Amino acid sequence: MELYEVMRTTFAAREYTGEALSDKTLYEILENARFAPSGGNRQGNRIIVVRKSETRDQLIKLLEPAAKRYHAQVKAGESPWNTIYPTKVTPEDIEATEAPTRLMEPYKTASVLLVVTVDLKVVASTDQHLDRVGIISGASIYPFVWNILMAARQAGYGGTITTLAAAEETYVQKLLRIPSEFAVCAVLPLGKPVKQLTKLKRLPVEEIATRERFDGAQFTKP
Repeated sequence: MELYEVMRTTFAAREYTGEALSDKTLYEILENARFAPSGGNRQGNRIIVVRKSETRDQLIKLLEPAAKRYHAQVKAGESPWNTIYPTKVTPEDIEATEAPTRLMEPYKTASVLLVVTVDLKVVASTDQHLDRVGIISGASIYPFVWNILMAARQAGYGGTITTLAAAEETYVQKLLRIPSEFAVCAVLPLGKPVKQLTKLKRLPVEEIATRERFDGAQFTKP
């Protein structure tokens, strides 16, 4: 598959046929994904391959509180887990909310789960002193995560980036014996998609790119 086609058709796959994703194919996916860049090329990425149903069930149980909060905020018309606008959803609201199937089912039905972590000892978090949530550390791990999804697309499989595990990091670390200095960055369910999408809806370049300043003129097609 041509590179641009992979880039334009790698979508968030959450429904799977149940077809197996072999260790051989998964190894090939990771073998190619590992060439993603990281800060200083320090390569702090580490992955846990989860296949056993027992481990999945334990992980799903740990993620339910984060999923319930996510869904409760959506129902309240909020942007979930947002750091700019404080939530008005109460703990009682969250407790009374069901963990949505859309969020939880992929962990059960995917052929494999990949728990992605990064070693914080080798990450240059240049925004650590700013008065906002840190995002720069992600530059040393999420290019690798996206490479996995594009490599999976190339191989005829698919998945999605889920980050509920970060909200329950301490418990996930304990369950999977992850050292405390390794941040839990994502859990990727991977499998054969029920349907392969070929057209994705995204904002046009003119709505996301400007010239010279944030409020500058639109960057348009020559």
